[in-house]
Amino acid sequence: MPKFCRHGALEERCPICQPALAAATRATPARPRRSPSDNRPRANLSSRGRLVVRHEARAQDDGYRSPLAPGLRATEDARRLADELGFASGRLRLLGEDPPGLYATVAATHDLEEATWLAFLIAYLGPLEAPDPFAAIEAVRTPWGTLPDLEGVATGPRSAHDAERGTATLEAYRRFAARGGSQQLAFTGDPVWAGPQRFERIHERLALPGLHGRARYDLLVTLGRLGTYELAAPGLLVGESDPVTLAAKRVFGIGDRMTLERRARELAVAAGVPADALDLALENWAREDRITQGAPDAADEAAAERARDALRC
Repeated sequence: MPKFCRHGALEERCPICQPALAAATRATPARPRRSPSDNRPRANLSSRGRLVVRHEARAQDDGYRSPLAPGLRATEDARRLADELGFASGRLRLLGEDPPGLYATVAATHDLEEATWLAFLIAYLGPLEAPDPFAAIEAVRTPWGTLPDLEGVATGPRSAHDAERGTATLEAYRRFAARGGSQQLAFTGDPVWAGPQRFERIHERLALPGLHGRARYDLLVTLGRLGTYELAAPGLLVGESDPVTLAAKRVFGIGDRMTLERRARELAVAAGVPADALDLALENWAREDRITQGAPDAADEAAAERARDALRC
């Protein structure tokens, strides 16, 4: 912020104040540089209540600009986003056409209470990034109404499980179902609701202790794509300081929630991908390694190409 001196001019331009300012600057001791051989531990600024700013690595600015992703400044970042949109879109298509692993079990289970409970366990614990992504979930799964033993359970990168909470979140989920009369009634809500309205309402109601937004979103996407309930994501549904929201702010260059939702929808439409593909795509775009969510071979090159065309990268 520019400062004006008592003479009515900018301090650094005032012919009266300038000599005094220069003298004060010369008198200020320079901060000593830390030598390479100095192995003393650095001060932990965050422990003293000070703000610590960390800058995330990005590709070098090469002049790239797109109205669909105004936060991006590098062609490499745009291409990576297109690739992740292609993968996430392919995974959603796979869920609807040929679901892998335990997703297929959910789709084939006629008992809605058991199917919904298994889908919840998948979303809550998360598929592993392993040859058998569902092995840990299969090992602890229980019939509906019985809490599983989660001691030492392996969890996926999108898991909401916190070992210190034990089964507290699962108990909260059972209470959620009991208030609705059953899982089926709780996930159906008002029968007159359309798919997007039902998705948004149930997403709000599922805000249980220990169940973060990505797990809730993934659960509803799974149940909708598998045909278990009439559910369709109305948009990105950002709102928490989670990896999806933080990545969305970087890509779309803004923090306002309504604007983020609008820009996400515009990108999805222009790229010809489902709106719910952006949830996983954005998180993966901001990571070094891809989260496959139980479908490692789901990449859709046609969808990725459409995204590259839309982003002009």
